[in-house]
Amino acid sequence: MQQNSRAGAALALGVFGIITTEIGVVGALPELAVRAEVSVAQAGLLVGIFALVVAVSGPFGVLLASRFERKSVLLVTMCVFALSNLVYAVSASFPVLVAFRVIPAVLHPVFFAVALAAAAALAPPGRETAATARVFAGVTVGFAFGVPAMAFLASQYSLTLAFGAAAVVHLLALCGIAAWVPRAPAGERLSYGQQLGILRRPQVWLQVLLTVLIFAAMFTGYSYFAEFLGAVSGISAGTVSGLLMVFGVVMIGGNFIFAALITRGLRVTLWSFLLGYVLLYVVLFAVAPHAWAVGLLVVPWGLIHSGGLILGQTVIARESTAAPVFGNSLFVSASNVGIALGSAAGAAQVALLGTRSIMLLGATIAVGAIAVFAVGQLRRSGTSPG
Repeated sequence: MQQNSRAGAALALGVFGIITTEIGVVGALPELAVRAEVSVAQAGLLVGIFALVVAVSGPFGVLLASRFERKSVLLVTMCVFALSNLVYAVSASFPVLVAFRVIPAVLHPVFFAVALAAAAALAPPGRETAATARVFAGVTVGFAFGVPAMAFLASQYSLTLAFGAAAVVHLLALCGIAAWVPRAPAGERLSYGQQLGILRRPQVWLQVLLTVLIFAAMFTGYSYFAEFLGAVSGISAGTVSGLLMVFGVVMIGGNFIFAALITRGLRVTLWSFLLGYVLLYVVLFAVAPHAWAVGLLVVPWGLIHSGGLILGQTVIARESTAAPVFGNSLFVSASNVGIALGSAAGAAQVALLGTRSIMLLGATIAVGAIAVFAVGQLRRSGTSPG
């Protein structure tokens, strides 16, 4: 049991490092732009290209990686991420920086898919959701502490220190995985056809669509967190930074709360999550001009937001038990597509109707997710929605 806990911690540390690498670049963009002698807008490509590669390559990368032993895949991924951070610590060539965003981005969904499957396989029967929640804790801790730490180190000290520290995190995760994650037992590997076979099930596609909408609803608002609090509610930049940290800390606890709720009942938890987001966004829209009210709502916002990760993974995993690792890759791709769509839709909404209105857009997308979930429930019960 202790061995499994250590293995879970090592996997969570690897996820923490990956999230810090993926999102932490946002806070270091000004310094990267100066070093590479490009505009901040050009440097922003380093953010978008990572998410795009993850979304497009996820299932294909996992299919290719399925031919290799699980632990070896995890170790190679940590080596690649450590190397990419070391390159960012020293390189001033923009083409090189772009290349070393693409390479780790291809392995990002592979690590997530394999790590989630490994954690579930190591867990006692009935404790799989709790095990995956520990892995997802790496995501929430990354948002709460890793990303702000990268921004602080890059702005106050140097890019070399910021990305060097990220490389150290990956090396520590590498050591932990090497020491505590067991090799997958020998057995028959699923063929590509067997893994792709789950895509013939309409219910799988419904859950993928549901996950896309969940993340689109989440990131329609979260992508413009600072802009909403600052421009609409009049909260100072320093306070916004503090509230962003509060948001991330609440997410850490919320991750485990949702894991416990899912164990008791997935359907009720998902209904509550989606309805909670609709209500939250409507209330945020209504009280937007009142800084004190919006500040208080950051806590329930962070709590509800934390549920999207584990709920999205769970609904897809439930329909892809025949190929769990490939199913996890569908979750990673679907979530990244949702993030991209939510951010883009939010940008268009801000340009068209102003920042305050993104809350109503987020609520509308959440209603769409409720409709897709209802269709899935009707199909499951054998009832035609017509």
